[in-house]
Amino acid sequence: MLDFYYTCKSEIIYTVVLLLILLIIRAIIILTVKKIGKKSGTSEARAILMGRYVTVTLILIALLIEAFILGADTQDITLLFSSVFAVIGIALFAIWSILSNVTSGVIMFFSFPYKVGDKIKIHDKDYPVEAIIEDIRAFQLILREDNGNLVTYPNNLILQKAVTLVQKDALDDTSIL
Repeated sequence: MLDFYYTCKSEIIYTVVLLLILLIIRAIIILTVKKIGKKSGTSEARAILMGRYVTVTLILIALLIEAFILGADTQDITLLFSSVFAVIGIALFAIWSILSNVTSGVIMFFSFPYKVGDKIKIHDKDYPVEAIIEDIRAFQLILREDNGNLVTYPNNLILQKAVTLVQKDALDDTSIL
């Protein structure tokens, strides 16, 4: 065991330093996302979802850096990543609408001017919607129309359509019960 420690001492130290740095970066980014979420009035669940996206991205970056720490050849890593990205690219092309909705959800977290409880009107030629936002999720908005119908509206479409704020904080506590 001591032979292993002395043989790989520098790699172990670099790995621990990498983990500490990435944990600090993750904490800073998650706190920033929560502050932005609180400031813009979004739910804590959406901030947690953004935190998960950040965590996954940092884990992927850590794996890449760790491969270099452990002495992997640049050519091997390039081959691995190009193969993985080719497969991911083909898979994402096949499910581009889901990726589009998730990306729109991230954009909406940081710059969507409406929040849960606002009554909005979506100016859609085929199906105009006037409803209260009940929830903003990763893939869609959950809207409640005046007649009680529940409408799910994809995030990528909400960013493409004109939206009017009809009433701020239209959701009252009695309508939930």
